[in-house]
Amino acid sequence: MTDAIRALPREHLAAALFTLLAIYLAGIVPSVEIAWVSAVLLLTVFLFAFEVVSVDVAAISVMVLLGLSSLVAPWIGLEQGLVAPERLFDGFASNAVISIIAVMIVGAGLDRTGIMSWVAGLIMRLGGATETRIIPLVSGTVGVISSFMQNVGAAALFIPVVGRIAARTRLPISRLLMPMGFCAILGGTITMVGSSPLILLNDLILQANDALPADSAPLRTFALFDVAPIGIALLITGILYFVIAGRLVLPRGGSGETELHEAATTRAYLAETYQLDGCAVHELRVPADSPLVGTSVDDMERTWTVRVVALDKGDGLRVGADGVNRALGIAADTRLALIGTAPAMDAFVAANRLERSAELDHFAEVVSESRAGIAELVVPPGSALIGKSARDLWLRKTYGLSLLAIHRGGSIINYTTGGVRNTPFAAGDALVVHTTWADLARLERDRNFVVVTTEYPHEALRPHKVPVALALFVLTLGLILFTDLRLSVALLTGAVGMVLTGVLSIEEAYAAVSWKTVFLLASLIPLGLAVEQSGTAAWIADQALGALGALGTVPVWVVQAVLAILATAFTLVMSNVGATVLLVPLAVNMALGVGADPALFALTVAIATSNSFLIPTHQVNALVMGPGGYRVADFLRAGGIMTVLFLVVSLTMLNLVFTHHP
Repeated sequence: MTDAIRALPREHLAAALFTLLAIYLAGIVPSVEIAWVSAVLLLTVFLFAFEVVSVDVAAISVMVLLGLSSLVAPWIGLEQGLVAPERLFDGFASNAVISIIAVMIVGAGLDRTGIMSWVAGLIMRLGGATETRIIPLVSGTVGVISSFMQNVGAAALFIPVVGRIAARTRLPISRLLMPMGFCAILGGTITMVGSSPLILLNDLILQANDALPADSAPLRTFALFDVAPIGIALLITGILYFVIAGRLVLPRGGSGETELHEAATTRAYLAETYQLDGCAVHELRVPADSPLVGTSVDDMERTWTVRVVALDKGDGLRVGADGVNRALGIAADTRLALIGTAPAMDAFVAANRLERSAELDHFAEVVSESRAGIAELVVPPGSALIGKSARDLWLRKTYGLSLLAIHRGGSIINYTTGGVRNTPFAAGDALVVHTTWADLARLERDRNFVVVTTEYPHEALRPHKVPVALALFVLTLGLILFTDLRLSVALLTGAVGMVLTGVLSIEEAYAAVSWKTVFLLASLIPLGLAVEQSGTAAWIADQALGALGALGTVPVWVVQAVLAILATAFTLVMSNVGATVLLVPLAVNMALGVGADPALFALTVAIATSNSFLIPTHQVNALVMGPGGYRVADFLRAGGIMTVLFLVVSLTMLNLVFTHHP
């Protein structure tokens, strides 16, 4: 018998245990409605924890199940469904879900103009390419931003930035997105406008004052930065946690940039096929005493087996068809991005007394794998290129192609052996070039070439739209910070503006939305309604208080800790606003009962409702789940420790900072 049980899959064993727990709860809860809501709640936890189906499918299934309860209500002992049919789809029109859709579109607009690439480049210049330096920079920046705007908005804006950093550093995006998301949540505790529960708290305190006994002093409200010490401590804790323990708790998934990996695979294949092994881009600076000063790009490439892919003479970056040609002169302090093998580059640097950067810095953005790389093209019959060489055509200036090799029949001519630029093209020649992806995309419409390399990042940047995109972003931010307009309306103003001004097409706006995230959140909102309106949440809170009372006199900090744990548990399965509204009155009564500060207990609830790291039900966690390729198990592993740290640090700081208040 024991062996038979052990042979069962763990999902089957867990299902049996959850079923037994549901049956047990049905026997002790005060109403049939609470029994059924508890059963649905346990089912949701089971589906999420064991990923029987994907989390979005699980959430949609639970929503449908709640809807069907209206049909079968008479047969299961209910007067009506667990959620009113007219409220079942409220999630799809909720402020939170519409805000997420809008902020994704705003972020895509900023990314399309190249603003996010610039931000990514700035972070890389400051933090280098190591995980332990990039995580504090990205996560700290997002945390500070989320202290003044909704954390989901701050996280959504930085997803493109993190994606570009992951692509350039080849760090898995899964190692960067979760720290960024967690710190966005933590940053929401730095000010009283950083999260919805904190925004709501002062109103709830004023309501509680009306219900206080006549001999009780009124509860104090909190100013904008009163919670800053707690929030800053939590943000620093989150950053240190991932810097120290990130290698142990974060998944080692892929970078999440499929096209970039395909481009890298293509590059490796071409390097092997065309005898270009060891070929890489190097960044050099020409000092005043270098023999290269006064020569031209053409002179340099005739003498040395290197190719220029970008340069900067102090008047701006030149790359591809927009600026690089062989007639350009080389002056002192010119910066060069050259492609070549390591031996050829070593000889070139030594002979010309050049300064070589250990890694790409000045050209990190323009020649990163997200912007440029090695590609393969074929010269078709009837092409105007036939009979002309790369020099005749000014191939780099005209088409943005730095020619590296020609494959003709069974022979290979490449730049390391010489002659590749002077060889006339013939029909059927396969050309290996270094080019920007923007130039390559243009060549797909040129009948003189057949582009063989198709797996590369197709990205049509619109740098001329930068002023418009920035103006819309500033307008949106202003509406959020300085008006009483609902968050969703403020963000939709920016999103619609991005489309109307041509920063994004409507198709690009639709594509920017992670519909998996939208359905996950919208489908869980009815469950939160059921938990709250059925009295399930209140019953759980009463049971916890009853358990405390059964223990007799307990220290105040234990009562406060239980309250924080309750708030943490509730916010995993219902909205943090709903949890705050439900628990603040209980917190005030508990504090009065044990002689503690009611305002401090109320603040404990509002802070603890941000402790949502265990499962991807928080908006930010749902947002990063898709791009990061995370599973629920990843949140359980990394979020479990973060949840404990949050409770310890927040409770400690709350009592240190507010002990002087009555």
